[in-house]
Order: sequence, then structure tokens, then C-alpha cells
Amino acid sequence: MEIDAPVAGRALVVVVDDRTAHGAEDSIGPLVTELLTEAGFLVDASVSVQADEVEIRNALNTAVIGGVDLVISVGGTGMSPRDVTPEATSQVLDRELPGISEALRSSGRVAGSLDAVLSRGLAGVSGSTLVVNLAGTRAAVRDGMATLSPLASRVVDELSGLAE
Repeated sequence: MEIDAPVAGRALVVVVDDRTAHGAEDSIGPLVTELLTEAGFLVDASVSVQADEVEIRNALNTAVIGGVDLVISVGGTGMSPRDVTPEATSQVLDRELPGISEALRSSGRVAGSLDAVLSRGLAGVSGSTLVVNLAGTRAAVRDGMATLSPLASRVVDELSGLAE
């Protein structure tokens, strides 16, 4: 007899990468999907978009309108001119949750990544959806998801009225 674990919520992954958006193999989306599934989330999809502010914003808005509980964007959080994920995300958020972004940067730094403190990724709430930006490396995704998973479940519970 198999007992199904409760689902932490519905999630969507947005991979911000020009090559992946043009058909190159996506190695980051499946990793995020796997880690979200392990954390108890049901992942609706993983979509790839170019590093373009309008495309990123549209993907995030579509996820929010679609009613997912959590949107994880991966990539585009650095300092290059094409790294515009934080700018697109800020236009979607109703409220920022800077503590989550700080925790992600801090845990990355503790794990030995000097690049972690250079991430400009944001986290916040749009409607009843938690939106989080992660850097686009496999190490950043693994470390970020380890930090984010318990926080995301808590925020999703609060936004859905399940937390007391």
C-alpha cells in the first residue's frame, strides 16, 4: 500500500538562457524540477526564455496568472548587460522578500561560491505566488534549492492560508 505524500504546491520553472531558448539541451530545468519534486512540489512545466526583459516578465506573469504557488527562475542574475532577470522580476512582484534573497546569497557564500554574493536575484510575492530568482549554475541551483525548499513551503502555506 502506497501512501501519497501531501503536495507542497504547484511550481513552474523558467530557465533564462539564450542557447536553451533556441533549442540547445536544457540541463538546468530538469535539475530544478527534480529538486522541487523532492521538496514535495508538483512541477507544471519548465519553460525556456531568452535573456530578454519582456520575455522573462511574460513568463513570470503567465505562471502567476496560471495559479502556480511557486515560480523559480534560473539564470540572468549576474552583472552582464544581458542579465536582466531581476529587473523583469521586480516588475512582477507585489512585495519583495529580501530575507530569502539574502539567505540564498549567504548560503552560497558559505558553500564556497564567491559568485554567490554577486547575484542580484530577487524573491517576493506576486498575488499568491512566490517568485524566486536563482543563479544559472548547477552548483547555485543545488545550494539554492537546499536553502529555499523549507522557506518556500512555509511561504506557500502562509499565502494559501494553511499556516497558523
